Amino acid sequence: MKSFVLGVLLTCVATSGFAFTSPIKPDSPREYIVTRGDTLWDISNRFLKSPWLWPEIWHANAQIHNPHLIFPGDVISLVYIGGRPRLTIVRRGESGRTIKLSPKIRTLPAESAIPAIPLQAIDSFLNSSRIFTNMQEMEAAPYVFGTRQQRIIAGTGDRIYARGQVKALHGRTLGVYRSGQVISDPASGELLGVVAIDIANAAMVKTSGEVATLRLLNSNKEVRAGDRVLPADTFSQATTFFLRAPDAPVEGTVVSVIEAVDRVGRLNTVIINKGLREGLKQGDLLSVHKSLQVKDPVSGQSLQLPPERVGMIMVYRPFEKLSYGIVLSANEDITIGDNIKSPE
Repeated sequence: MKSFVLGVLLTCVATSGFAFTSPIKPDSPREYIVTRGDTLWDISNRFLKSPWLWPEIWHANAQIHNPHLIFPGDVISLVYIGGRPRLTIVRRGESGRTIKLSPKIRTLPAESAIPAIPLQAIDSFLNSSRIFTNMQEMEAAPYVFGTRQQRIIAGTGDRIYARGQVKALHGRTLGVYRSGQVISDPASGELLGVVAIDIANAAMVKTSGEVATLRLLNSNKEVRAGDRVLPADTFSQATTFFLRAPDAPVEGTVVSVIEAVDRVGRLNTVIINKGLREGLKQGDLLSVHKSLQVKDPVSGQSLQLPPERVGMIMVYRPFEKLSYGIVLSANEDITIGDNIKSPE
């Protein structure tokens, strides 16, 4: 499948035909005026039976300034080109215009364009989400063993002391992490990763042998003895996502839910047991399927019902064997053990 760009930037390379059924919803509007707070996911849901097909029918109107950006006030219309359905901007709203100010021209920034998803739902994970492939990665890092004030815990502005291979920390932006959930594959038992809880950011003050003196720049939680000091995550987290189906078929399982005990809904984060090694990328869309077990009142047997789709998630942070995903739609609660696969 070709890679198409859908996010704040949309690149139209429409080559796929729809030979049998139209991707357009029967009750789709002929036109839609984009409003502030809309996302591309919301808009695609208004027009399409399968929202992930949006890139295949987007038509960049060459007569519109900056046609790959969608702004509040823009009018999106359903048109047919060569007998095929296409969505395109037919009129710009005020926020998408280029404003001429003599003797300069001011163009509104791209940040005012609508995003692919509501970014505020994943803000807390964009820079702090981190998963290590194994426990040894964390256990090999220097550990916090004390504070200048001899307190059990430390916070922003405090000095802390770490012990271990501290020379490797010189000249690096540092983070303080705590071991969290250890996740294994529910089928094979393979260790997939260790969730690292982001505790604080720190700066190196000095080292003496195997002891480093650090100053806490900011903290999300109190730093405690045993927390690990590592170079801060250098992963380049996107804030503009390219929504699409995965390049290759993927099947997996929801193995953890974030900020809940065992079930989540729309705009919550889940962890799935597939990642970079399966080819997942930021912006890949996956459908969530649930298979319930019921008791046959006649025979008394327990039967597994056929799986049914209950939601959609978008991968926003893939790791080697695991990925963070945001729930974009959910007809039922998403729970640990639900199956995920490439959308059809």
